[in-house]
Amino acid sequence: MAESPEDKDFLEFVVKHIVDNPDDVNVDRTVDEMGVLMTLDVHADDMGKVIGRNGNTAKALRTLLRVVGMKNQARVNLKIREPEERDGNDESETPAPDLEDEDNDSSVETAMDELKE
Repeated sequence: MAESPEDKDFLEFVVKHIVDNPDDVNVDRTVDEMGVLMTLDVHADDMGKVIGRNGNTAKALRTLLRVVGMKNQARVNLKIREPEERDGNDESETPAPDLEDEDNDSSVETAMDELKE
């Protein structure tokens, strides 16, 4: 992938235009053998806007990131960290199901097949 990660810039741009506290948006990008993991931190008051009703906004962000990743031959996943996880108190809390990354290879393959058609 290019030196200036387009996926990180893209995610920051989109999320900063969704939230009320754009200065609190932070994106960490890590690369390993499984692909690219984007970890998103936002202000606690903006969590609802980033997740959306029934997780639809988060799903849309993940879909768009996968498209950007396909352009660069990389698998891109998104994790949205809750404020409790950032503070180090994640031992007692489990993330809500709609915050977890849908790491289902068959759904990714299906999406890729649909894009090819």
